[in-house]
Amino acid sequence: MTKRPITVQAAAALQAAEGAAAVGFGVFTGVETAAGAAVDPASAIGVTVLALAGGLGMLGCARGLLRAAQWSRAPTVLTQLFALPIAYSLWQSDRPAIAVPLGLVAVLALIAVLSPPSTAWLIEDHDEDDEDAPKEPAPAKAAGAPPTGEPRSLGRRLKDRLNEQPAKKGEN
Repeated sequence: MTKRPITVQAAAALQAAEGAAAVGFGVFTGVETAAGAAVDPASAIGVTVLALAGGLGMLGCARGLLRAAQWSRAPTVLTQLFALPIAYSLWQSDRPAIAVPLGLVAVLALIAVLSPPSTAWLIEDHDEDDEDAPKEPAPAKAAGAPPTGEPRSLGRRLKDRLNEQPAKKGEN
């Protein structure tokens, strides 16, 4: 497996920090609600569930980034894009102690996850580099395939998989 870029590590760390903060907030809200301190218990329960689910989702995305899961990039970008208007709203509500760190983390995470090294590493096919997997014979090189050692694009991998599929009966 190729070495994980520092930008991916940074994006995963920032995403995990936000996820941990959301889970912590969800636990805090849940405890306060259970203790009877919530002004509106129905809303507090909803906030608790959303914070816990969102935080766990962000932690899952951080893990996905570290494991080079291509699916993890889009939700990571979306959570950062959602965090920016929340930070702005907190700023307008005279909560700069929360708004500034949230906005800063969101911008830094966006820069890290959208950087060229992160993009290149996340689109690589890391399954083929696994040393523990049994080695299969290399398939015959298709015309127009990239040279050996060069990462294949997602489009190229999809095209290769389609070419490997057996033809249906009657499609000859």
